[in-house]
Amino acid sequence: MWDSESESVAGRDYENGVLSSTKHGVQTDRFEQRGKSWFVATDVPSDFLVQIGDVSFHLHKYPLLSRNGKMNRIIYDSRELDLSKIAMDDIPGGPEAFELAAKFCYGIAVDLTATNISGLRCAAEYLEMTEDLEEGNLIFKTEAFLSYVVLSSWRDSILVLKSCESLSPWAENLQIVRRCSESIAWKACANPKGIRWQYTGKPIKASSPGWNEMKDSSPSRSPVPPDWWFEDVSILRIDHFVRVITAIKVKGMRYELIGAAITHYATKSLPGLIKEGVSGLTEEGSSTGGGMAGVAVSGHWKGGLHMIVAGNRDDLSSTSQMRDQRMIIESLISIIPPQKDSVSCSFLLQLLRMANLMKVTPALVTELEKRVGMQFEQASLSDLLIPCYNKAETMYDVDLVQRLLEHFLVQEQMETENPGRQSSQEGLTQRSNNSNAKMRVARLVDSYLTEVSRDPNLSLTKFQVLAEALPESARSCDDGLYRAIDSYLKAHPTLSEHERKRLCRVMDCQKLSMDACMHAAQNERLPLRVVVQVLFSEQVKISNAIASNSVKETAGPQYQPMVQNRKTLLEGTPQSFQEGWAAAKKDINTLKFELETVKTKYLELQHEMENLQRQFDKLNKPKHHSAWSSGWKKLSKITKLSTTENNVESPSNVTQARKAPRRWRNSIS
Repeated sequence: MWDSESESVAGRDYENGVLSSTKHGVQTDRFEQRGKSWFVATDVPSDFLVQIGDVSFHLHKYPLLSRNGKMNRIIYDSRELDLSKIAMDDIPGGPEAFELAAKFCYGIAVDLTATNISGLRCAAEYLEMTEDLEEGNLIFKTEAFLSYVVLSSWRDSILVLKSCESLSPWAENLQIVRRCSESIAWKACANPKGIRWQYTGKPIKASSPGWNEMKDSSPSRSPVPPDWWFEDVSILRIDHFVRVITAIKVKGMRYELIGAAITHYATKSLPGLIKEGVSGLTEEGSSTGGGMAGVAVSGHWKGGLHMIVAGNRDDLSSTSQMRDQRMIIESLISIIPPQKDSVSCSFLLQLLRMANLMKVTPALVTELEKRVGMQFEQASLSDLLIPCYNKAETMYDVDLVQRLLEHFLVQEQMETENPGRQSSQEGLTQRSNNSNAKMRVARLVDSYLTEVSRDPNLSLTKFQVLAEALPESARSCDDGLYRAIDSYLKAHPTLSEHERKRLCRVMDCQKLSMDACMHAAQNERLPLRVVVQVLFSEQVKISNAIASNSVKETAGPQYQPMVQNRKTLLEGTPQSFQEGWAAAKKDINTLKFELETVKTKYLELQHEMENLQRQFDKLNKPKHHSAWSSGWKKLSKITKLSTTENNVESPSNVTQARKAPRRWRNSIS
C-alpha cells in the first residue's frame, strides 16, 4: 500500500489526469515516432525490440524489466543468452496501450483519460506490472483511477464501457464491465431531482457549463426528464447494453422506462426497424439484411455523449451485417420486461418482422409471438402486413397472423379461467375489457382479411380458418367480414358455386347493416341463396322495427319508459341536462323520419322479395310430364267440369235427365 504522502500525490495526479513514476534507469522525457517505429529520445542506444503487429518499439531492457513481470519471465526462460527481440501481438489494447505502459516504465508522465484507462489497465495486467516488482506499479495506479475517478462519473463510466468492446475477455475478467455497468445503473435509477451531471439526451444548458457553474445554477435549471439516460446508453454494444439493463432491473426501475429504453436502443441499432424503412423491405432486399449503422463517439465532449450513425454498407459484408443484427434482435427479445405493456405492440411486431427476416432462433421467435398475442388488440393493420420471407406462395405471412390470433385467444382464456384474487366489480371490469379487446381484434382481423384477400395465391382454406378463428360473440356486426368476402370473390373470379357458398358460410347475414344488405342484394358475385338470406333477414329486421314502433304508438301518452313526471325532472336538473334532453328530442324526431323512410324501403323490398320468390318457384317448377300423367290430369279436369255443370242445372232439367233413360229403354224394346 502507499503511504499518506504518495496517496496525496496520487490523488493530485488523478485529479489532473497525469500518471508518472519517479524511478527510471534511462534519462528521457519523450518517445519519438518514425514511421511505424518508436524510439526513446536519449543518447543511450536501445538494446531491446518489442514488436506488436507492424509497430516496433526500440527500448532498453532495464526500465522494462524493473517493472514488467512478463518480460522478466520471457527473458529469463529463454534459451538465448542475449535475447534482444520479442513479439507481443496478443497484448490487450494493442500498440497504444503498450506505448503508455512503456512510458510509465521510463518515468514519462502519462495522461489518463476515460478512453485509454481500460486498455492501459488490461495491458498492465498482461504485462504483470504488480506491486511485487515495485510499489505503486501500473496495476495499482490504474485500478485506483478506475475506482476513484471513472466510476464516480456518468460520462467516464459510459466511455470506459464503450472502450471495453475491443478488450474482451480481459475487461470482463478484470470486472471493468461489471463495475461500469453497475455504476451506470445506479446513476440511471437516481432521482432526477438530484442529478447534477451532464447528459446527451436533453442538455441542461446549451453553453455546457462547468461543474462549479452547474452546481451554483442548479436551482434555476430546467427539470430533468425521466428518459435522460436513453441516448447515452444507446452508444453501447449490445452485450454491454444488456448488462446495463440487467443491472437496472435489479435496482427496481419501472418496467415502462426499461421498455422505452429498449425501444430507443432498437431504433438506433436497427435502422430497418423504423416504419419508413420497414415498409420498404422486400424479398429482394432481404439478402442484404438492411444497412447496419456504424456507431462512433466524437472525440470532444459538448454537453454529453454524441452518437454518429452512418450507413457503412461498403465496410461490412451482408453476412456480417445479418449476423450482427440477428444478435441484437435476439438480445433485445431476451431482456424485454415480462409485463404486458412494457413495450408497444407496434414495436413487438416490427421486431418480429425483422426476426423473421434475419432468421432468428425459432424459440425466441415463438416467445416474441406470445408477447404480441398478449397485447394483440393494440396492433394496427400496417404492422400486421408482414411479408412472407420464406419464398411461400402468399405475399403476406397469413400463418403468422393466425398464430398471433391463437396466442391472443389462449391468453384471453387463461385470464377468464384464472381471474386471481379479484372482487366481483373487478371481475366484471376484466370481462368487459376482454370483450372489448375481442371486438377490436375482430375488426383488425376483418381489415387484415380485406387486405390480404387481394392476393390471388391466398387459398380459400386459409381465409376461412382465419375468419372463423374468433368466436361469434366477438363480432356484433359482420360488415367488415362481408367486405373481406366480397374482396376475395372479386380477386378470385374462378371460384365454383360450392366454393362461393363455403366462403359465404363464415358470414352471418343477420349481422349485416342496412347498407351492407342493400349492397349484397345487388352483388352478382354472391350465390343466389345468400342473396335470398340477406333479403329475408332484412325483412325480419324491418318487421321487428315496425312492430316495435307500432307498440309505442299504440301505448300513446301512457308509454313513458323513463319517468312519470318528466316536467318535474327537467325543472330539477341543470341547464346542461335540459339542453341535452332537447337535443335528444330532436334526435327522436329525426329517427321517426328515418323510420318512415324505412317503411317505404320495406315495401319496396317486400315487392322485390315477392318477385324473387316467383322467379324461384318458376326455377323449381318441373317442365316435362309423361303422357300418362297428362291424360289423367285432363280426365280429372273433364270430370270436375261435368260435375260442376250437373250441380248448376235446374230441377226441370234434372227431371228430363231422369226420364231420358226410360225413353231410351222403350225405343230399344
